[in-house]
Amino acid sequence: MTETLSPPAAAPGRAGRLPLLDVVRGVAILGTLMTNVWIFTSPGSEGWVLNGGTEPASFASLPDAAESIMRLLANGKFLSLLTVLFGVGLAIQYASAARRGAPWPGRYRWRALFLFAEGTAHFLLVFAWDVLMGYAVTALVVAWLLTRSVAARRRVMWCAASLHLTLIALLTVALAAAPARTGGAAGTAGTAGTVPDELADLYAHGGYLEQVAFRLDNAVAFRVEPVLTFFLLVFLFLLGVRLFRAGAFGDDATGRRIRSRLLVWGLGLGLPLSVAAALGGPDLFLLDRYVVGPLTALGYLGLVGALVDRVRRPGPVMNGLTAVGRTALSGYVLQNVLCVFVAYGIGLGLAHRLGETWHPWWVMGLWAAVSAVLMAGATLWLRRFDNGPLESVQKWALRR
Repeated sequence: MTETLSPPAAAPGRAGRLPLLDVVRGVAILGTLMTNVWIFTSPGSEGWVLNGGTEPASFASLPDAAESIMRLLANGKFLSLLTVLFGVGLAIQYASAARRGAPWPGRYRWRALFLFAEGTAHFLLVFAWDVLMGYAVTALVVAWLLTRSVAARRRVMWCAASLHLTLIALLTVALAAAPARTGGAAGTAGTAGTVPDELADLYAHGGYLEQVAFRLDNAVAFRVEPVLTFFLLVFLFLLGVRLFRAGAFGDDATGRRIRSRLLVWGLGLGLPLSVAAALGGPDLFLLDRYVVGPLTALGYLGLVGALVDRVRRPGPVMNGLTAVGRTALSGYVLQNVLCVFVAYGIGLGLAHRLGETWHPWWVMGLWAAVSAVLMAGATLWLRRFDNGPLESVQKWALRR
């Protein structure tokens, strides 16, 4: 049974865009870097995660507290927010197709496949922990679900949530019951700890093609996250569709009411639970990242909405976030390219040179600097072009 599309409660504004959506997307893009920047700057970098790369929260010193707070605020939260927004984008694409009377999924399949190809290139050439490939596969599934009834989508949505919660609960119990681990997760990000010397040397001094080969050799392990979180991705995509159609991004009383509830419940429950999970040790890492993270992400959405509602005259920060949101795909890839250049030995090699001496301050500074470059660069780019570089390539390819 198919669904007859009804107009969303809040239609896109000028140039077919929802202003708040661009701001939130910009926040989500820069927020994902708050997690990834620690991977780029750790010994063994991308491979560090494969060697038990989780950091227990510590407040024993000011540097430890600063790092723990930044990790706590970012872990899983902004990635979940970005996933919800991808669902919103899918809903907008569907509504646009319906207005034109175009078949669905129709050409959207090619958009998803092109995104998968972009993600594959990004995975091989830039960053092993790419999210685009997982998004592309999930988008194909959810695009088909949009042709089903509201009741059918609701059943799939909550079934996916239940399966995800069950899986994470079982894995968390298994982690807690496993024999105590030594090193790895217990070490600090500034020391090599149990990271094999050859792995640390690969990113500190190895060549670019060697790093590409390492990603290929460990492709299955590097691709485990989108498999592990497939049900979560489906749930968050469908949640994004539901929020969009309910008018959560509209500049009206309905939108503000929904965002207010997200703020209260998301942050009111999410942040305390995240603190508890972080203090509970590495055995609760999956619970924090994949259960508490999505809940807190909804609070972030509400918080950004509340702040934007109070802005009377957008300044450089809001304009910069909007520009990053409009060029999200390009910004996501570019921020990783910049971190590779700054941190790895094939570029400036600062991860090895600064290492423990300036940890964690230089890492936090790197995040702030890359974020500033992206906001300024996207703002200047959009003064001359309508779309980001990769967005333009995608549009050109899909027209052919």
